[in-house]
Order: sequence, then C-alpha cells, then structure tokens
Amino acid sequence: MIRLLRPSRLKEAGILGMNRRNLHYIGRYNRRSLYPLVDDKLQTKLLAEKYGMPTPAMLRHLTAQHEVAAIGPWLHTLGGFAIKPAKGSGGKGILVITSREGDRFVKASGESLGLEDIERHLSNILAGLYSLGGSPDTAIIETLITIDPRFEGYSHEGIPDIRIIIFQGYPVMAMMRLATHASDGKANLHQGALGLGIDISSGACLDAIYQNERILHHPDTHRPLRDIDLPEWHNILMLAARCYEMTGLGYIGTDIVIDRDRGPLLLELNARPGLSIQAANGRGLLPRLHAVEARAEVYRPPEERVAWAREQFRAQ
Repeated sequence: MIRLLRPSRLKEAGILGMNRRNLHYIGRYNRRSLYPLVDDKLQTKLLAEKYGMPTPAMLRHLTAQHEVAAIGPWLHTLGGFAIKPAKGSGGKGILVITSREGDRFVKASGESLGLEDIERHLSNILAGLYSLGGSPDTAIIETLITIDPRFEGYSHEGIPDIRIIIFQGYPVMAMMRLATHASDGKANLHQGALGLGIDISSGACLDAIYQNERILHHPDTHRPLRDIDLPEWHNILMLAARCYEMTGLGYIGTDIVIDRDRGPLLLELNARPGLSIQAANGRGLLPRLHAVEARAEVYRPPEERVAWAREQFRAQ
C-alpha cells in the first residue's frame, strides 16, 4: 500500500510519474491526430453514438453567442439538465441544474440561479473561458443523470463517476470519484472530490483519498466508504475497454457514470489522464502497464482483455 510514500520508495512501489507518463505512454501510444476525438466532448459524444456506446442524451448544443439570447423559453421547459463546455478540462465550466423553483434554476447544493446567470455561463463557455487554450468553444446541454439509490449519501450534492485507465484496450486501474460539498457536487479531484480505489477484479472498494489524506468515511455524510455496492462491474469494464477500438488511443482515461434507469453511461474520455488514481488505489501503475505491454502485440477482443485484466490485477 502507498501510505504517503517517501521519494526513495516511489520506484519500488511502481509509481508512474508525469514525465514518464507523457513520454513513454501518452507520447508513444496516443497519436496526436486522434486527440480531437476526446478533447472535444461533442466529437466524443457523436463518435460514441456511432459505435452504439450509451451516453447521457444531448438535448442541444450552442456554437454562437446569438443563440444564448433565444434559449430562455426552451430552458424553462426543462426540470433539470447539465451544461458542459465541449473543450473544457478538469471539470471546469460544468453546471448541473437538478430542479426548478418557479423561474429559478436550482443546483444540488440548493443554490438557485436566474436565467441571466445561465445565459452568462453559456456565453462564457462560447467565449472560451473554460476551453483548452482559451479558444472559442461549444456549449453542450445534456439530460440530467439520475443517481442510483445505492450511492445516496456517498456522493454529496452530485453524481459519482468511475475513472478507468485503459492501456492498449486493457483496464489497468480504476477509482470512483465522489462529490463533496467542497467540490460543489462535481466528481473531480482537483475541485475537492474524493477518490476511492476499486479492485479491477471484483469491483470492491479499496482505500480512499481526500485532500491528500487517507479517509474511511465521506467527509460530509460520514458514511463508511468501503460499504459502497458497485453494480454491473463487468459491464462497466466492457464499456471502458471498447473505447480503445472506438478512438484508436492506446492510453486513455474513461469516465463512466451509473444512471438509475439506464445503467452505465460513458461520460467522457481523457487522452492525458491524471496520476492520482495511484494514490486512491494504494499502488503504482507501472507493473500493470508492463504486464500489458508483454502481451499486447497480439490483438485480443474486449471480452478477452477484460477477463485477463480481472484475473491479473486482483487486489492483494
């Protein structure tokens, strides 16, 4: 287990560092020409639909500022929805509205926004406030994901998601990201969510990390994190593994949510997934990456890759 490791033990623990990730894995296995498929969430969604991958339904997308002024009447027909910048990263620019109170739009935290607040947010997205490099962007409006009752009390004011690192089509490490009050209901570690390691073999919950500290209970609801029941684990791994064929990218982070009614849904993909998943799991990525490299020269279908990974990466 990785318990606040000293630098001298990083190599021993098989920790993948940023430089090695960038050079040996992202640089070697991800062709730059394929980056737009995952850097642009609109392209990802359209590609997923083409490949029959389940995703949250897109209600509308905006590409020009003049569309913002005309969207009010349509927004007032919706109960809940999510707004995302197509080229955003790190959870920035995501706005989730869970309900309405008259003309006000209510977030999971209970904070309410007026139409002018929504319009300003959409305008900022289009102007590139949240996009990579500040380039003009597209605003995507999606259906609201309904939380599975099994996660009530574990993801505060938001929907949990599951990050799975896929290398050469093999799931090598996974964690669940649970929203907190500090993260404003967003399942993003950089914004204050917590990371809960998941055993690739069984889907069982392992250690959890929050603000660089090991924890056993959710900081807001105080529920024991190891009691989480993760349904449909095999289907989740299959959905993630199939993203290899869908994108052609060899090293990606797949983000999956579980909707109460639709089950596992592909939320988005990341060609440069972060490294904190190692801390959440209490182990390094390198031994698993090396194990895949030793057998990935021969193509194997997703079902076979998932079965091998579940046997190979069983938690100790």
